[in-house]
Amino acid sequence: MRAVLDHVGIAVSDLAAALAFYRDTLGLEIETPEEVASQHVRAHFIPAGETHGTGPKLELLEATAPESPIARFVARKGPGLHHITLRVGDIATALEHLKARGARLIDEQPRPGAEGGLIAFVHPASAHGVLV
Repeated sequence: MRAVLDHVGIAVSDLAAALAFYRDTLGLEIETPEEVASQHVRAHFIPAGETHGTGPKLELLEATAPESPIARFVARKGPGLHHITLRVGDIATALEHLKARGARLIDEQPRPGAEGGLIAFVHPASAHGVLV
């Protein structure tokens, strides 16, 4: 299983302030936001690699409903690093690989995520405190 960094998810409680920092202070371009209805979240991707569009991104995550995992995260821990996303060639095979090696999975099966991709989370208990 080969994995590469795709993006870093950042939960925000004040989107306007977050956009002001990343866009206005740092001068980064913000892509058009995308709704992920199943997660009750709006994702704002920020290309942060050397080559725009192909390198790693930052993802500002804005809750769109109180039942959103992001809303619950911000209520418990405050805004900040939410997850890191690693891209793999075959997510189903990657999940089998992780499960066979004893990783605790939040998602046993892939589900729809942002940018038309499939996602599955590894529990922070298996990843040294980081949601992957």
